[in-house]
Amino acid sequence: MERYYQPEMECASRETMLALQNERLVKQVRHVWDNVPYYRKKMEEKGVTPDDIQSVADLHKLPFLSKDDLRDAYPYGLLAKPLKDCVRIQSTSGTTGKRVVAFYTQPDIDLWEDCCARAIVAAGGTDEDVCQVCYGYGLFTGGPGLNGGSHKVGCLTLPMSSGNTDRQLQFMVDLQSTILCCTPSYAAYLAESIHERGLRDQIKLKAGIFGAEAWSEEMRRDIEKQLGIKAYDIYGLTETSGPGVAFECSEQTGMHINEDHFIAEIIDPNTGEVLPEGTKGELVFTSITKEAFPLLRYRTRDICVLTREQCSCGRTLVKMSKPMGRSDDMLIVKGVNVFPSQIEAVLIEQGYQANYQIIVDRVNNSDTLDVLVEMTPENFSDSLGKITEMEKSLVAALKAMLGIYARVKLVAPKTIARSEGKAVRIIDKRKI
Repeated sequence: MERYYQPEMECASRETMLALQNERLVKQVRHVWDNVPYYRKKMEEKGVTPDDIQSVADLHKLPFLSKDDLRDAYPYGLLAKPLKDCVRIQSTSGTTGKRVVAFYTQPDIDLWEDCCARAIVAAGGTDEDVCQVCYGYGLFTGGPGLNGGSHKVGCLTLPMSSGNTDRQLQFMVDLQSTILCCTPSYAAYLAESIHERGLRDQIKLKAGIFGAEAWSEEMRRDIEKQLGIKAYDIYGLTETSGPGVAFECSEQTGMHINEDHFIAEIIDPNTGEVLPEGTKGELVFTSITKEAFPLLRYRTRDICVLTREQCSCGRTLVKMSKPMGRSDDMLIVKGVNVFPSQIEAVLIEQGYQANYQIIVDRVNNSDTLDVLVEMTPENFSDSLGKITEMEKSLVAALKAMLGIYARVKLVAPKTIARSEGKAVRIIDKRKI
């Protein structure tokens, strides 16, 4: 039987939810106008005042925020509360520029943990479960978010953080963990390690909550098979709080967005035009309950679809599809849009695991696409003829999926470095 953490919100009628969103949006726009000069200036440049925003129907009038804005306003430019009211920061990795620093009041943290608790309960979590959290702690939002959500549900929480796989497996066996929270690539690595050590019969996991990186349906099914669990997707961004913005239910046909805290839109990534429900486009979020760091119309760069089709789980919250890639992480190779998830789907379908690397370069003014793929112990061969044959088969399958030629190189098992956090899939050597 489906369980809910906050059924009054998760199963609210559309009318009730819309009325709540209208009320909270109007209040939030006024809060931002009064307390965030950076965003007030953007509103003034667009000729918009708080009086122009009376309901969700007026949301499109507001200007967008992007990651560039967050970097330009770093560190305090988007802060909407006095520092004395803030109790914590979280931050992104900062691999592509200045870090994004998000601020939290205590009520912000409480609401964030409620959102994560909803995800854990949707995955079958109760106060009788042992929840092993292997997301990174510290500045990264994954560990603190699921840790707090696990406490709210009443699970015995193992705050493992990422890495130290031997210790992860020892606690998983000794304490009989039932729920695993980590990145999908680390879940795949843990599954691999469990089988290598012959521990499969000693593992009592029933569910996994995986997020923080893109992963395909094929990878989900592979993890489920290897660990004997049901694998649930969770979505979030540091900018909007962290994991728990959206989560999967038992139906696993998309993630329910916590609409009492976040209003979602889909836009054309090129024009900014709001697109009809059911159309693929870029996901935009407006935070309507965050106090310290409320972002209005934040462009996530994630490409997905929203749907309000009735869900068998009983939740009425709008669903977002699994992100199909990112408008900023998407590779354009020889004029063709290439997403890593497409390559991953082909590999798993062909019997390989999700241990691969994509290398893009430019030779004589022409793009090249190389895919390094690890052989599994089962299909490993030192016969050059057999390897060549396997590579040709993958080249054909990738050409059918992508529409362009990709050179494939099969490498021995364990050749590609494993990740205990977010996997590094793409190396783009082009100087464009």
